[in-house]
Amino acid sequence: MRSRLTLLVLATTSLVMIAFLVPLALFVRQVAQDRATVRATADLQGLVTLVGTGDEQQIGFGVEQLAAKSGRPVTVFLGDGSVLGTASSRTPAVELAARGASLTAAAPGGREIVVAVQGRREGTAVIRTFVPASETGRGVTRSWLVLAGLGVLLVLLGLVVADRLARSLIRPITALSEVSHRLAGAELTARAEPDGPPELREVAGALNHLAGRIQELLKQEREQVADLSHRLRTPLTALRLEAEALGNPRLTAAADSLERAVSGVIRQARRRSDAAPANCDAAAVIADRVAFWAVLAEDTGRELAATLQPGPLPVALPAEDLAAAVDALLGNVFAHTPDGTPFAVRLAPSEDGALLVVADRGPGLPAGLERRGASGGDSTGLGLDIARRAALASGGHLSIYAGPDGGAVIEMRLGGS
Repeated sequence: MRSRLTLLVLATTSLVMIAFLVPLALFVRQVAQDRATVRATADLQGLVTLVGTGDEQQIGFGVEQLAAKSGRPVTVFLGDGSVLGTASSRTPAVELAARGASLTAAAPGGREIVVAVQGRREGTAVIRTFVPASETGRGVTRSWLVLAGLGVLLVLLGLVVADRLARSLIRPITALSEVSHRLAGAELTARAEPDGPPELREVAGALNHLAGRIQELLKQEREQVADLSHRLRTPLTALRLEAEALGNPRLTAAADSLERAVSGVIRQARRRSDAAPANCDAAAVIADRVAFWAVLAEDTGRELAATLQPGPLPVALPAEDLAAAVDALLGNVFAHTPDGTPFAVRLAPSEDGALLVVADRGPGLPAGLERRGASGGDSTGLGLDIARRAALASGGHLSIYAGPDGGAVIEMRLGGS
């Protein structure tokens, strides 16, 4: 935008300068020609009286003096055919002046000035001089250079003003763009400083109002999620008490896990959006969740091959989010494969964090199930999306593809802290 404004001003200023300076340059040249012509005519007028009343000797002496003084050729054509002064032929202008008409005519290399003098016995005399182009154009080149320099100076001044104007417009626009990118990156505390023209200040105010409104809506949504999750506390407490009364440790562990998940949802919902990202040890979290699901795998006759890298293995993700993602991936294995289907879990370090791989030998998963709400069965279709969002939040990604021996392979890359 800055370069376009500068080019626009350059083009406009150049056109204005051309429209102004070209006629002015032509006028300067015409003035110089007229000045030289008037000066030469005035010199000839000084000889009119002498030519009209003097004899040939006096006229010849006066003509020589004027030619030496002016530096121009001066010739007097008398009515009897005599020629005094600088030798010259009788041009058409001289012939016309001999009829009583004084005039100025263009001639090769300059201008010819003839003055008719009447009153002599032998007839009308004609005084002629020639003004060369070097005299008619004297000072024109210097004037043109001055005008050209003035035009260049004005164009440069216009460019400087245009550049400052463009900077005053671009600076607030760039600031608005930076704030919008920060808001897009979930930095909801970013605000634009109203600056620049009134229109840009109005846009900055509208952007700030939008950011504040987004913050309010997200806060309301988080509070609603927290309230809904908190309502589950009472039935969960009752379920846990019932599990303890039955004396089933696995049922009690499941109730404890569900209660931890609900507590994690509450804490995540009320977490400030501008808070520093939490980290966790992926090795410890994943080992805990694999141990939990290993009990269910044993009950359903599934062979579990777990290859877990010992910790610490820090990743840029809260422990609750990572546990929920692992539960979603392992839960899909149990939900979408028949009992007795073997599966494997592998955790290994990567260049930028950790790599979690969950593979099974079931029927496989259709492509596109990582989209939110997509499901190949009777589930809600949110499990893989939870894992995908967790991977993205840590700076990684989620991949799904078919295994070499059939089944599905899910790779969850986690960014390091």
